[in-house]
Amino acid sequence: MEQKENQTSAQMPTTYDPKTAEQKWYSYWKEGGYFNAGKRPDAEPYTIVIPPPNVTGMLHIGHALDFTLQDILIRVKRMQGYDALWLPGSDHAGIATQTKVEQKLREQGITRYDLGREKFLEKVWEWKEQYANTIREQWSKMGLSLDYSRERFTLDEGLSKAVREVFVKLYDKGLIYRGKRIINWDPAARTALSDIEVEYKEVQGHLYHLTYPLKDGSGSITVATTRPETMLGDTAVAVHPEDDRYKDMIGKTLILPIIGREIPIIADEYVEKDFGSGAVKITPAHDPNDFEMGLRHDLPQITVMDETGTMNSQAGKYEGLDRSECRKQIVADLKESGVLVNIEDHVHQVGHSERSGAVVEPYLSTQWFVKMQPLAERAIEAQKSGEGVNFVPERFERTYLQWIENVRDWCISRQLWWGHRIPAWYCEECGEVHVAHDDVTACSKCGSTSLKQDEDVLDTWFSSALWPFSTLGWPEATEDLKRYYPTNVLVTGYDIIYFWVARMIFTALEFTDEKPFKDVLMHGLVRDADGKKMSKSLGNGVDPLDVIEKYGTDAMRYMISTGSTPGQDLRFRWERVEQARNFANKIWNASRFALMNLEGFKHSDIDISGDLGTADRWILHRLNETSRDISRLIDAYEFGETGRLLYNFIWDDLCDWYIEFAKLSLYGEDQAAKKKTQSVLSYVLDRTMRLIHPFMPFISEEIWQHLPHEGETVMLSSWPTYDASLENKEAVTEMELLMDIIRAVRNIRAEVNVPMSKKIELMLSAADENILGIVERNADYIRRFCNTSEYQSGLGLEAPDKAMTAIVTGVELYLPLAGLIDIEQEIARLEKEVQHLTSEVERVEKKLSNQGFVSKAPAKVIEEERAKQADYSEKRSKVIARIEELRG
Repeated sequence: MEQKENQTSAQMPTTYDPKTAEQKWYSYWKEGGYFNAGKRPDAEPYTIVIPPPNVTGMLHIGHALDFTLQDILIRVKRMQGYDALWLPGSDHAGIATQTKVEQKLREQGITRYDLGREKFLEKVWEWKEQYANTIREQWSKMGLSLDYSRERFTLDEGLSKAVREVFVKLYDKGLIYRGKRIINWDPAARTALSDIEVEYKEVQGHLYHLTYPLKDGSGSITVATTRPETMLGDTAVAVHPEDDRYKDMIGKTLILPIIGREIPIIADEYVEKDFGSGAVKITPAHDPNDFEMGLRHDLPQITVMDETGTMNSQAGKYEGLDRSECRKQIVADLKESGVLVNIEDHVHQVGHSERSGAVVEPYLSTQWFVKMQPLAERAIEAQKSGEGVNFVPERFERTYLQWIENVRDWCISRQLWWGHRIPAWYCEECGEVHVAHDDVTACSKCGSTSLKQDEDVLDTWFSSALWPFSTLGWPEATEDLKRYYPTNVLVTGYDIIYFWVARMIFTALEFTDEKPFKDVLMHGLVRDADGKKMSKSLGNGVDPLDVIEKYGTDAMRYMISTGSTPGQDLRFRWERVEQARNFANKIWNASRFALMNLEGFKHSDIDISGDLGTADRWILHRLNETSRDISRLIDAYEFGETGRLLYNFIWDDLCDWYIEFAKLSLYGEDQAAKKKTQSVLSYVLDRTMRLIHPFMPFISEEIWQHLPHEGETVMLSSWPTYDASLENKEAVTEMELLMDIIRAVRNIRAEVNVPMSKKIELMLSAADENILGIVERNADYIRRFCNTSEYQSGLGLEAPDKAMTAIVTGVELYLPLAGLIDIEQEIARLEKEVQHLTSEVERVEKKLSNQGFVSKAPAKVIEEERAKQADYSEKRSKVIARIEELRG
């Protein structure tokens, strides 16, 4: 696209069309390679790797928040001169993707087993390609400045190599092992699950109280369970060693009802003696806590159901029944035998598979595990020594440490076909296990070529844990790895701090000897307007593309990014998107007006030096101040406060005040003054588009390209920085006085219902020569914006008999309004003002008489309060005097 130093205002449409601008500029940026890192070899690198979305479907509004915050950071850093890399990618998402494809196959009346592993995986790859393209389209719709030349996928050849490298090294160090432990099991999908794939739902169930008789006939013990079908796998009953009720029973034998198996009474401090009967049944193969207790007491592990949730041969006469059917039958049998003594209603949390919806079964299974303790110790040491990751907000560091200090071994195997297949081979002759980087063709122990690779794949989080460095080429010592790792910040939701953030830190420290990122910015969830979590079942989800279609990308980005506070949930409200759209329109209309008055004005004409008017000097000061504060707030990840500053500066300072003041010289005959205002207007609008660009990339680019400018795109223009030469406290004082005067006149007009179109008489009585000088220097502004027919200013002017009065700091305003004012109404208004000022005086006096405040507050604060007291008192005295005048 040809760049021009200036374009005429006629080219800027009356209204902003988001769709046209978004398509035009994203294509321009992408085709121009402006998103790509590596073009500034001498610049300091700044890196973000995207939390990879799953290739399971459409991105949701939570993704929009996460990605927009990252894009803001990367755009700011790019404009600040960094070699900024934002690396995109997606996650194969193991069970989530396989479940989606299997559902699709079921609609065709077939299963993955009908296809076989190879053909099924072809179908999943087809799915992946379709949804990876969909995700890219959504990224472009959101305006994300991703370096597509470096896009990665967790099943890429390079990332797969990294996964094998890590698996083999951990195995060789004894940190990966194969063993039999209790895991989360999905009986419908027939696979182990990670904790994050288990959704806990409140279920109305029952608590069944059962009596187990002592073998010697001396009595019985009562236990309670929510899952009576698991009693078939009981191998003990446990009591607390200090429970006096059972101290004589410890070591005795019970008879397990129905099955008739003899089981011991054991003592273990895990049992809560004050809860229920103080006795608990122990089922090591079907409960994680019972499993650990079983290990301590060397109890048998009896599995009573198979991988589908069907009762097996260990279940006796219940063999072949589904677990829920078994529960009904065994409850009936326990009732009949007199063992079931009570059933009470019981609401409890039950784990369900996030993918299949099936009730998750704690299940004893042979799986692959990572020993987490050695890895956790290094991470804990790094964090506590101050060398760890910086959590934002800081409170999440406690959450992270609490988890890693109590970490359990990680089950990394999944009974799926889609994923990184475990690099372990079993010799069918001698049983030797081989773990290797490359496929094993012969047994190193017996020489047999009859080897079979493990059928399982790795947990998705295993490859995701390597994401910050595997995406940059590790284990190869690539140039990208050397330059862009460690990364600068990870932006993610607080809900995956355990599952992903912690594991990235473990693996990075173990394999790169460095933390994977300097900062972790934890944002909250996007909830609906009532604060409820968005879900398909509630039908309250929001598709970001629907928001974009209705209001445009910039409105969605601005609303969702500036409505967020680190670590806090955000409520999505459509009216806030509409407000953001209105803000965009305000920016457009103000810019369009400015451009109408910049005909023929070039970038080289901009000159903000020399003798400038009050409004010019003031807006430059405010721009400078806003630029400084926004840079500070973005570095602190305070996007909400950044949004407030931007809004106030653009809407109030720039549009409502400066542009209105600028009209005076733009429409005037003084060409030198006009040229100065054009310079300031061009300069300020240019810098404003730069400041708003990371939040609203499209409208800022569209406007910037119409402005007098240099360069190809606003996204590569330099970020506005603080310039001490633009500080002008004197202009601020003057402008604030002018604004106070104009507001006071407008308020009086509103009170007595005098429209702005009607000219008025105005008298300004200044308190001193300095104030009078400000008033007289800016008389043109006062006449114009107060719309005066007659105007007078001076020192100690005498108030007319019949006039409206207002008091601002340093100035008394009199509006002679003969025939337009009701004297009694004006006295009533002034009496209300006295009441208000009296309450302010009393408030300040109370604060200053509080010794606790005076002794602790900084001297500057106390001085400010005393100045307020004097100001309010002076205003009150003048209002009281005016009331007396009107009454006289």
